[in-house]
Amino acid sequence: MNILILGGGGREHALAWAVKQNPKCDRLIVAPGNAGIAEIAECAQLDINDGGAVTEFAQENSIDLVIVGPEAPLVAGVSDRLREAGVRCFGPSQAAAELEASKSFTKAVCDASGAPTAAYARFEDAAPARAHVEAQGAPIVIKADGLAAGKGVIVAMDVQTALDAVDDIFGGAFGSAGAAVVIEEFMTGEEASFFVMCDGETALPIGTAQDHKRVGEGDTGPNTGGMGAYSPAPILSDAVAAQTMEEIIRPTLKEMARRGSPYVGVLYAGLMIEDGKARLVEYNARFGDPECQALMLRLGGQVLDLIEACVDGRLAGMTVNWADDHTMTVVMAANGYPGSYQKGTEIRGLAALKEDGNRVMFHAGTAAKDGKVLATGGRVLNATARGATLQEARDRAYALIDALDWPEGFCRRDIGHRAL
Repeated sequence: MNILILGGGGREHALAWAVKQNPKCDRLIVAPGNAGIAEIAECAQLDINDGGAVTEFAQENSIDLVIVGPEAPLVAGVSDRLREAGVRCFGPSQAAAELEASKSFTKAVCDASGAPTAAYARFEDAAPARAHVEAQGAPIVIKADGLAAGKGVIVAMDVQTALDAVDDIFGGAFGSAGAAVVIEEFMTGEEASFFVMCDGETALPIGTAQDHKRVGEGDTGPNTGGMGAYSPAPILSDAVAAQTMEEIIRPTLKEMARRGSPYVGVLYAGLMIEDGKARLVEYNARFGDPECQALMLRLGGQVLDLIEACVDGRLAGMTVNWADDHTMTVVMAANGYPGSYQKGTEIRGLAALKEDGNRVMFHAGTAAKDGKVLATGGRVLNATARGATLQEARDRAYALIDALDWPEGFCRRDIGHRAL
């Protein structure tokens, strides 16, 4: 099979690494890729949000399967263009990707399907939104309705912070994502991520994880795209997983099919769990980043079989073969992230890392130039490791980091603290 993966971050490096383990993969192209991906696959320069360009490239290169990594191409309708041209594609349609593109759309689906979630209100103007905050009090959650790269959510512990968040969002802090604001009740409990493959009818759970969104140790400081993750999530017990499938996932899929937008792809449910019950925080229409890195190290080559079954509508006959193991991924970011940071610093020591099936350094924001690997993004590397225990996985992940020479980067040293 000739396979094309769209994206160039740590998630896509992990997907490429796992797909490459499967003997069905003959040729692997990743667009645009990064310095780490270039060591295991061909990289191609391509506007991955342009459905016409992606389709033309797929046809010219006899691509048998396209795997969409990030959310932007899905929201742009790239998967629709590919399927219209007869190219198999893993990723929901533009209409189904509204589950991630619009928080108020997801809330409406929850209302219609009875899926448990936080009470909410939606506003298109600042004045009524501010009045709602004043009436509800704090703590309260303020969200830009659209896609904001994981940064458009403000958990306000006091009213003034909430009012400032409303003004910031309507003032353009998150661009077009802030055309509307969703204000939610503050949910207490512990957050976890639940991943299911969906083929339009059948849903198959493929793993759980917990990530660390805040930049500082002890879960302090501003939200980021994610500073680390581990799998499985202890809080997501078999009983909670069963309740999530019964009360959240299946009703959502049924409602999406009823609306004429059956969901095909991976569905990532962010959950808040309290007293053994889960409520939906949000949906994402793709693998999480960095959760994907932890999941792929556990799933390995079977992920390609699952993706194919998903695309071909044969999930009902599939099972996931789990080892009794744990994985952890620790993000190395450029100093200053998630604020302003320097680009172009050299990362030394990568070539000497001892990598194997239990430890891999996935690249996110990197580029190769003149024989050097340079940091080009905010989140730059993902030290990912597997072990019989979470502690063993943690020790192996941090050993990868400690072997590097990159003073311009930093990581959190407490990833997994809730489970450990």
